[in-house]
Amino acid sequence: MAATYLSKIWNRRSLIRTFAINDLKIRYRNSVLGFFWSVLEPLLMLSVLYIIFTNVVKSDIPYYPLYLLLGLIMWNMLTRATSMSLHSILGRGGIITKIYFPREIPAISTCITASIMMLLELVVFSIFIVVFQFVPPSTMALLPIILIIQFILVLGLSLPLSVLNVYFRDVQYIWALLVHAGFFLMPIIYRAEIFPEKLQTLLSLIPMTRILDMAHDVTLYNIIPSATDWAYIIASSLAILFVGYLIFKRFEARVGEEL
Repeated sequence: MAATYLSKIWNRRSLIRTFAINDLKIRYRNSVLGFFWSVLEPLLMLSVLYIIFTNVVKSDIPYYPLYLLLGLIMWNMLTRATSMSLHSILGRGGIITKIYFPREIPAISTCITASIMMLLELVVFSIFIVVFQFVPPSTMALLPIILIIQFILVLGLSLPLSVLNVYFRDVQYIWALLVHAGFFLMPIIYRAEIFPEKLQTLLSLIPMTRILDMAHDVTLYNIIPSATDWAYIIASSLAILFVGYLIFKRFEARVGEEL
């Protein structure tokens, strides 16, 4: 059954690619700088946060500029994919009511679009590696695997968000609040160790927390994540994808009527 479903999605890969490219074009439509914003945005954000956390609030995190930038890039991928997915079905109401295709495709395409933007931002990250004369450890080879697991997690969030926002428009506002709160709770601008122990334990249950920690460890600190961490992020990400898919299928049937 799973193989049949994946085959159906794979057969529509050209449509997914078209949606993903269109999402990217629409994001920068009528923009003078165009795709350059994918590079400029993380640079500006890093500059502001770097000034604050190196001059106002001192940080003792090793290789802090790179720590900060990598966290921003990975968090931006999640926020962009989920934010775009909220409107991925609503924004294509005219097409969806006239042409049949798997309703999962809009959410999948937004995740791919966000991933493309993340790859562009990782180019910026590589430039900073050179600027700060940082020699990446061999463990950095594990980063692509972590990013793939993050994609699975983000897709698991994007699928239910895309369909729930059709029925309940409050979902987009609730999710925006959660994303803003998550930015300050995740190990992006500081490590989770600054929080009380009980809160640290609670935050460690969130898959994205461990994904960020593992990405920092393999990229900057030559630390190979434990088998427990690998098992947890893989199992939890797949579980979220499975539950997200079930929620999506539960509400998918009447999407055309709601649109």
